[in-house]
Formats: sequence, C-alpha cells, structure tokens
Amino acid sequence: MTRKPDDALEVVDSFHLTDADWAEINKLKRAYETGGMKALSMAMDELAAGDPIIALHVLGAFFPEKIRESIRDQMAEMGITAEDLREIIEKTEAASKGGSTSKH
Repeated sequence: MTRKPDDALEVVDSFHLTDADWAEINKLKRAYETGGMKALSMAMDELAAGDPIIALHVLGAFFPEKIRESIRDQMAEMGITAEDLREIIEKTEAASKGGSTSKH
C-alpha cells in the first residue's frame, strides 16, 4: 500500500536533529508509506520502547507544537514551573563546570 505524496509524513522542525534521529525518521516514513498508520504506530511504539529520547526528538520534528504543549502540560501537572526548570539547568551547569576541573 503506497501513500500519495500529499498524504506524506513530513518533518516540520529539523533544527536539532542528529544523524540517529534522521535514521529513525526515515524508518518511520518508510513504515507509513508501506503500511499506513498501523505500521507507523507499531514502528513508533518500538522506537519509544527502545530509545525514548530519540522518540521524543522524532515526534518533536513531526509535531513540534504538540510536543511543546504536552511537555508544558505534564510539567504543570507535576507542579514544575519554567523558573524551576531554569534553576535545575543552572545547578546542573554549575555542577558540571565544577566537576570537570580535576587536578592530575
């Protein structure tokens, strides 16, 4: 079952994609083109189970706004604010700078 070009799965945001992300995107596109939504869903489930980080990158490439909204919603449900996130990032960056200066 081959999909029509106007029914294609398209990358909307490719800004932060790695080679590994592109490899998975191409697998998903092939699954969709040959087997439709059912094959795409199965391939996406497999990717999410095997590598959830790449799965998030790939979904973000196809549906950037939906992924951002979903992350915001999940953070809100957990009581995490944007300011909380900034503090976590600052602490992590400070810790990695402090930990990388070993003396030999």
